[in-house]
Amino acid sequence: MIYLLFKIVFTEMALILTLLFRNPLRKFVIMGLDRLKRGRGPLVAKSVGATVLVVLCSAVYSAMEIQRRAREGGAINPTEEVLMANLLLQASLMGFSLFLAVMMDRLHSYIKRKQILEEVINPNKQHNQ
Repeated sequence: MIYLLFKIVFTEMALILTLLFRNPLRKFVIMGLDRLKRGRGPLVAKSVGATVLVVLCSAVYSAMEIQRRAREGGAINPTEEVLMANLLLQASLMGFSLFLAVMMDRLHSYIKRKQILEEVINPNKQHNQ
């Protein structure tokens, strides 16, 4: 699962960098995000986001339980240390992916608003975005 989370985070980072800077791929990314936001796309995105949030809360709760047992018992055995590190890595990657998804959504909406405003202000001028 960690490899999947790393792939998601790096893919979202690449899409955000594509949206931030003007390049040939930006237009295609914007068109792809436009298509994803039609129909059932928002419902699917919200349900996946909610599922990831529940799994994130579960990982944080499990890490807190291990930490609580360590405080009560005095020491952590090596198995619990490995589990704690794994849970913290999973939780941080899930949190990063949720944050990057929100950032990507906001960037897309700001770019679309900017394009609409530019078309209203200068209807005869063509834009290369």
